[in-house]
Amino acid sequence: MVLLNELAHARSGDKGDVANIGLIAKEPAYYPILEEHVTAARVKAHFGELCDGDVERYPMANIHAFNFVLHDALGGGGVRSLRLDNQGKTYSGAILRMELDVDVDE
Repeated sequence: MVLLNELAHARSGDKGDVANIGLIAKEPAYYPILEEHVTAARVKAHFGELCDGDVERYPMANIHAFNFVLHDALGGGGVRSLRLDNQGKTYSGAILRMELDVDVDE
C-alpha cells in the first residue's frame, strides 16, 4: 500500500458548494498509476459523506495532472456552511491520505 502523498502533490479550493482538487504527479512515470487508480468513483468513495454530489475527473496529461470537481461537497459553501472547512482548503491534504494498492515500479 502506498499513500497518494508519495506519488503526487495537490491543491484545493472552492466555488460555492463545489470543491476543486488539482492532483499533480511528482514524476511523469507516476501519471499512469494515478490515471488507473485515482478515478472519480474512488475519490467519491474516499470523501464519503463529505461529498453528496457527483465527482468529475479531468485529465491534463500534458502536465501529468488531474482536476477533480466534487459537487455538493462543502455543506453549502462559504458563509452558508457550518463545516469547519467550508471552502475546501483541506481537501488537498485529505486526498493525499488515500491509500493505493500499487507497485510504484509498475
